[in-house]
Amino acid sequence: MGRNANATLFLLSQGPERKVKCYNKYFVNGYVFHTEEYEQGRKTYNNGVCVKRSTFSKYYGKLKEVIELQYHSKHHKVSLFKCYWYDTIDRGIRVDSHHGLVEN
Repeated sequence: MGRNANATLFLLSQGPERKVKCYNKYFVNGYVFHTEEYEQGRKTYNNGVCVKRSTFSKYYGKLKEVIELQYHSKHHKVSLFKCYWYDTIDRGIRVDSHHGLVEN
């Protein structure tokens, strides 16, 4: 392991700082995420999330909260997304794969 990897592992092993940041709008990797609360009263919604589990299954949900942990260095951050997940098997959720829409 290189010197940078050892330093990173050491910082992570110390745990996150006591303060966290919470966001209702978050930009990461060229994407913008909005929480369900942020979009209350707006005309358009963009709080849906989709996580591909395998070739044949995906999880769909709504973004509830974004929490950012800081690890004793301004370059070491972890973003946590708290989501409400839909039961797509038993609840009759329909997915329009052509348009990427989910409805219940």
